[in-house]
Amino acid sequence: MKKSIIDTHIHTWNLEKARYEWLDGDTSILNRTYLLDELLPEMAATPVAAGVLVQAANNLEDTELMLEAAHSNHEITGVVGWLPLTDPPTVQRLLEEKYLKTAYFKGVRHLIHNEPDPGWLLQESVLDSLDILASYHIPYDIVGINNDHLSTAIRVSEKIPSLRIVLDHLNQPPIKAGHRFGKWGELIKEIAANGNVYAKISGLGTASGDPVAWTADDISPYIGYALETFGTDRCFLGGDWPVSRLAGSYAMHWERYTGIIDTLLNNGDAEKVYHKNASLFYNL
Repeated sequence: MKKSIIDTHIHTWNLEKARYEWLDGDTSILNRTYLLDELLPEMAATPVAAGVLVQAANNLEDTELMLEAAHSNHEITGVVGWLPLTDPPTVQRLLEEKYLKTAYFKGVRHLIHNEPDPGWLLQESVLDSLDILASYHIPYDIVGINNDHLSTAIRVSEKIPSLRIVLDHLNQPPIKAGHRFGKWGELIKEIAANGNVYAKISGLGTASGDPVAWTADDISPYIGYALETFGTDRCFLGGDWPVSRLAGSYAMHWERYTGIIDTLLNNGDAEKVYHKNASLFYNL
């Protein structure tokens, strides 16, 4: 098995050391601590060679835990952390005093899909912070779950065109509704016109609307649309563990993703999507 894939979307969380508000009252299998020790044996049985940890809480404690995990596990090559984007002076200070000196700090994310305002990113203070990220060539992950979030992402990309953005989980394509590709498709085409916006093919099992019975055929059209719209230089993959456990095993997700990519792309383009694009985007 050729181990060349970079999994650009792995979560860990420790309920004893950080606060994860979105898990309050959650009755699913997600409401417990998940550490890399649990994932790495599963990863060893897949083509995934390395991974990027992505924030799961809007606090610095979560970021520190991820950085500690990266320092302790050679499989982790980067961390997408959190910064208080509504406070640009603190963002500047934290970057200069700490995170720019940390080899593993590769990107920033905020759980915008949990904010009441779908235009949260368009606050003046947040835009100022995103401008700071752009000045340091630090990319930003947008975790949107509806067309309003995607419209916001378009406006952000217009206001700060130099900011490298990736749309986590393809911004929840309408798999469940069966639309090909509806308003989502129109907005995806619009935002893809900015060459600094990328697509992260991830989280599609849980987005399918049928976490028990979803198949590769269910998600393949949306992956194909992303590849066609963004091009093979601006797409990469993520497993979304442990959230993906709601829709099957880690190995099963990668078997389906790789089966689709190998069917749609030649070897050279597949290598871009498997690892080259991620390395360039996150400066791994």
